[in-house]
Order: sequence, then structure tokens, then C-alpha cells
Amino acid sequence: MNPRLTKSQQKTICSQLGSVKLQLLYKASIHGFTGGAFHQQCDTRCPTVSVGYNASGFVFGGYTKQPFNQSGQYVSDEQAFLFTFSGEKLLKYPVTSPTYAVRMIANSGPYFGEALALVIGSQAVVHSSPGNYYNFNAAEMHGNDLNLTDCEVYQVEESPEFEKPWRPVVWENEKRTEMMDSIKLYCPLASSVSQVRVLLIGPVGSGKSSFFNSINSVFRGHVTNQAIAGCSTTSLTTQFRTYSVKAGREGKPLPIILCDTMGLEESTGAGLDIDDIVSILKGHLPDSYQFNPSAPLQSEAHGYRKSPALKDKIHCVVYIIDACKVSIMPTKLEEKLGAIRKKVNSMGIPQLVLMTKVDEACPFVSQDIKNIYKSSYIKELMQEVSARLGVPLSCVVPVKNYSQELELDLDCDILLLTSIIQMLRFADNYFDELSDRSSSIQTKE
Repeated sequence: MNPRLTKSQQKTICSQLGSVKLQLLYKASIHGFTGGAFHQQCDTRCPTVSVGYNASGFVFGGYTKQPFNQSGQYVSDEQAFLFTFSGEKLLKYPVTSPTYAVRMIANSGPYFGEALALVIGSQAVVHSSPGNYYNFNAAEMHGNDLNLTDCEVYQVEESPEFEKPWRPVVWENEKRTEMMDSIKLYCPLASSVSQVRVLLIGPVGSGKSSFFNSINSVFRGHVTNQAIAGCSTTSLTTQFRTYSVKAGREGKPLPIILCDTMGLEESTGAGLDIDDIVSILKGHLPDSYQFNPSAPLQSEAHGYRKSPALKDKIHCVVYIIDACKVSIMPTKLEEKLGAIRKKVNSMGIPQLVLMTKVDEACPFVSQDIKNIYKSSYIKELMQEVSARLGVPLSCVVPVKNYSQELELDLDCDILLLTSIIQMLRFADNYFDELSDRSSSIQTKE
């Protein structure tokens, strides 16, 4: 049996349920549009996701943790919800009266309260009555098309976790100290450069400014917020900002500068412009340059560097991606990232991906950040990011930024410091490449 739910839709639903996968149990177009066929395939199985499809293109349904039966009774479930897809986005309608969450009807398919039922009697139809223990808009849910082209029920299965982490990490205080010292003592391979410049690129709300704040916190010894960060649908960063991290309150600047940009947006003429990115990569952009999404930087602009030195250029590009949104990344945004990656590739600048909010994406990791490389779900997300952005898996690094904490956490620090060390290594690769290129030119001459 082939699932009708796309992989992207399955991942979107799974992202609501934690570290899980979906296993198809019942498909009405194969097993039959009858209550009997549904119960034969699905009774006693749980949790489940039931999905209806109609000719108008709507994909909608419900989730329950309770096993189906034919008792005729209501079953309580405080976690039950109905849903529909609006494009790639999932709209969710939680149960309002958990006592009446699911009704067990012998001659019908999945029956959620009195609000939504898929397959009534032996007919490929939907029962829809918003407000009966679930609130939803019927036009939004199924377009008022109550004829089913198919109905599927999936069992929700826990994703098996790895016994051993697939990337070894030392979670000890000595390791944190060792990494902090190695970052403080780092010297770029290019003698004309005292600080590696790393450009952070990512969609609005992915955690670019929060990443700088988190690194700054690690070296300050307490949680701090210097760059503006928060929740917004449009970019909170409107200027090109370069942030130098200091080793402690009165300490010397570290040998790395994090360059923060306006967030990427999917629509044209909004968010960061690709031409501006090229100007940043080449070192033309002055600090505090005010972005204008409708017009890229002109060479006449105030502070424009006409002849940037190597120290002004970008030595490593880091894409910041929210782990919770990997599977629902809009196509236009993916295309924008692809276009940027091509430009960066053509300039020979190394690229790294930071996957943020890993604790929000996976409950297993939320319990303990040390589970990061034991979570099969996080590994799947990293593999998906790797495929979508066209970078090797070894270039994808998961991190957890500080967002609501008041105190530092050793395990978070170790992931954050690991990402900085990777950036410095990648920058060294870039300087090596430049040195090799310059040597080969001199040899030819």
C-alpha cells in the first residue's frame, strides 16, 4: 500500500507529535469504504492519525491516542485534535471537550466527537458539524466538499533511538574549558586577517541573532542579549551588523566576528536581497548598513568599500535553519537558499548549516540535550537539511540557543562551542585554498 500523504505532510504531522513516524493501517480505496473494513484494520491500534481526501484537494483529519473499538461509547482524550492542510502549513483544532473526544461507532470510520467523521455507514462521505467538541471553519477544513476520494488511517510509532550516539561528544566541564581556550588562542592562517568573519544567513525567526547572543553568553559566563532577537514574522534585524565576541566582560575580542543579516523571506522584494549578500561576501558592506529589500546596495552608498582587503571579506557562510520548520520550508525560500548557495560556491567560500531549536523539534532531546546524537528523528531532520540545501551531512551541526534560560547550561555550551570550532576550521580551509591558488599562480609566472 502506498500512502497518499506526502513525505512532507507526514513530517509536518509528526513534528506535532515528537520523535515518531507513521505506519499506514487502513486505506479505504483498497480495504473498502465501510465501518467494518476500518475496524478490522484499526481496532486496538493506537495512537492514530486519520486522514480524509476530497476531489477539491483538501487533506484533513484527526489524531487520537485512544485505540478504536465498536462500543458505541465516547472515549476521553485530552490530546486529540483535528487538522487540515493549508498549502504546506498544518492548521490544528484541539479538542474543546476531552470527555467526548472520540466516538466508537461500529458502522463508521474514525469519528471525532460529533464534529467530524470519515466514512459514514458504507458511504465515502464526511460528517461535519463544527462546534461539537471541536471548533473549526468548515470551508477551511474541507471546502464544504463532503465526498471522500480516499480515507487513510496511520498508526503513530515511536522512532527507535540509537543506543550509542552517532557522533561522539564529550559532555564535561573540562571539554568546555578546552574548547573555549582553543577558540581564544586561535590565529587565522592568513597573516593579514586577525578575526575570521562569518556570515549568518537564514529565514526570519530561525535564530541568527539568538545564536550570537548565545555565543556571547558562553564567553561572558552568564546569559546576555546584545543583538535584538525575538518572535516576529518579519525580520527584527534591519541592518548589517558585525558582532565581535569578547573573552569575558573586560576580555580581548575573540578571533571571530559574526555578521548578522536581515532575515530571508520567501516573497520577492522582501527580506534580504541576494545582490546585497554578494556585496557582503566581497567585503563591500559597511557595518550598520540599513537594508532596503526593494533596492540592493549601490557603490555610491555611504561607507561602501570599493577595494576591500581579505580581512573585510567573508571567510565562512553559516545557514541558520529552525529544526521545527525543516519539513515545511516553503519552496520559494528553498529556491532562494539554493541561489545563494550557488553564489557562495562560485566564490569558493566554505558553508556550514546550524540547525537550531532542536529541543523544540524533539521531546527526546528536550528531556536531555545529550540525547542529540541518539535521536533518530534529529538525524533524519539533519539528513533532510543536508539534501535540501545541498551540503554534506558533516556540514550540518545542531545547536540549542539560549532563549528563555537565565543560567548557562554545560551541554548547550558544548554544542555552541563545537559549532564555533567548526567555523574556524572551515575558515582555515578557505585560507588554505587561497594560499594554494596564489602559489600556483606564482609558479606559472
